[in-house]
Amino acid sequence: MTSATPEQKIVLITGASSGIGEATARRLAAAGHHVVLGARRTDRLKTLAEEIRAAGGSAEQHPLDVTDAGEVQRFADAAHKEHGRVDVLVNNAGVMPLSKLEALRLDEWNRMIDVNVRGVLHGIAGVLPLMRARGHGHIVNVASIGAHEVVPTSAVYSATKYAVWAISDGLRQEADHIRVTVISPGVTESELADSISDPVGREEMREYRRISIPADAVAAAIAFAVDQPAEVDVNEIVVRPTASTA
Repeated sequence: MTSATPEQKIVLITGASSGIGEATARRLAAAGHHVVLGARRTDRLKTLAEEIRAAGGSAEQHPLDVTDAGEVQRFADAAHKEHGRVDVLVNNAGVMPLSKLEALRLDEWNRMIDVNVRGVLHGIAGVLPLMRARGHGHIVNVASIGAHEVVPTSAVYSATKYAVWAISDGLRQEADHIRVTVISPGVTESELADSISDPVGREEMREYRRISIPADAVAAAIAFAVDQPAEVDVNEIVVRPTASTA
């Protein structure tokens, strides 16, 4: 692990092993920040952290299941103990097993609620007291264009992402001196669609994802919000493919 310098922001990223989380880690590390990577796939995390350090960046990794509140708290506390502060949390971990409601995939609905909603709340609970004690900090919650629209098969997923949007706006209003940003990506190249077990949802998402943007485009939006002056709070960024009709 490479220790952070006082000039670097300490940035915690959940779901950092692939997709938007990985791209965000690489971009923020390249910008000079120290990234603390969390995800369940520790082999990927280790490789990512090594690649960031080999490129001259500063990174460390921790195993993390965002559905476990205690584990998320330990993730935040470890970073705070090591560096004396937590400047930014990027709540990115998410799942998207789409299906029509009539498919009655209760286990998948509950998994989305656990990861997409409870995981975000666990992240907020882990860092909010630390940030309030310092009088500043930044929480970036990754939602989705699904927070703004519903399509067949996305009812539960869209509900969880609207919840992320609502939680974020409530936090923004409640937490003086703490910046809160919602990033709502449209169709993005990632592994989210791999979690779709329902054949109808999988086929519809395959068609929907014919036009997509790279994960680094979303990472660039996150970096833009993170690097604004302390008195500027970018509340929400919606990032879509140019050719998207949704």
